[in-house]
Amino acid sequence: MGRELFSESKRIRARAVSVGERIDTRALERGRALSHAPLTIPAGEHGAAVVFRYGAVVFFDLAPAEEAWFLETLRPFVQGAFDAPESEEVELAVDAEQDGRVSADGGIAIRDTDLNRLQIVAHTLAKSVVLAQYELRVKEVFEQVEPLAEALQKGRGGGVRGQALLRQIGSVLLTQARTVGRIEVTEKPELTWDQPELERLYARLGEEYELRERDVALGRKLEVISRTTQTFLDLLYNRRSLRVEWYIVILILLEIVLTLYELFVQR
Repeated sequence: MGRELFSESKRIRARAVSVGERIDTRALERGRALSHAPLTIPAGEHGAAVVFRYGAVVFFDLAPAEEAWFLETLRPFVQGAFDAPESEEVELAVDAEQDGRVSADGGIAIRDTDLNRLQIVAHTLAKSVVLAQYELRVKEVFEQVEPLAEALQKGRGGGVRGQALLRQIGSVLLTQARTVGRIEVTEKPELTWDQPELERLYARLGEEYELRERDVALGRKLEVISRTTQTFLDLLYNRRSLRVEWYIVILILLEIVLTLYELFVQR
C-alpha cells in the first residue's frame, strides 16, 4: 500500500469517468492489482486506474488513447452503461507544503504520489463525477415533474397517466438507493480511519467539490419529485375509485329500474 507512483513527475493528469450504474470489481480483482480497497490497477505505460463498484473510474497519468483502451476492456464488466458518461479532469501538482490545496485554476496540490494519497483524490473525483451524472438525471426528471406540480396548483390533474408516474417514482427511488447505498457520499473512505493526515486531505477535497452540499441538494430535489408524483398518483387512484363507485351506483339504479319495470309494466 505504500508504493510510490509517478515519482519522477511533478504534475499528474487525473480524469474521472462515470461509465455506468455498476462495475463488477470482483471479476477485475483476479488480475494484477496495486490495491483492492479501492481497486487500483496499473494502466497505460506509467499510470494507474482506480475502479469503483458504483460505476466510476479514475485515471492517473494516462494518455487519451490509453484511457480509451482501458474503458473498452472494462466494458464487459459494466452494468447499465451510460450513453453519455460524465467526466471531470484535474491536474495534480506535487508540493510538499500545500497538501490538499486547490489553486485558482482548479488544480490540486498533493504532498507526494503515495498510493494512499492518490486513492483519496480518486474517491473525491469519483463521487463528484457520479453525483454529476445523477444531478443530470434528476434535472431531467424534475423538468417532467414541474408541469405536474403546476397543474396540481391550478387544481388540475387530468391527462397524466399512472404508468408514467410510476416510472418517475421508480427512477427517483432508484437514484436515492444508489446515492445512499452505493456511493455513500457522506461516508469517509476506509483509508482515512487510521490516518488523520488522509482524513484532513479528504475533508479539504470534499469541501472543495462540495460533495455534502450537492448530496443534500440532490436529496431535496428527489424528495420534491417523489412527493409530487405520489400526490398525483393518489389523485389518479381516488378518481378511479370514485369512477368505480359511480359505476356501481349506476348499476344499482339500472337494477332498480328493471325490477320496477317487471313489477308494474309487465303485469
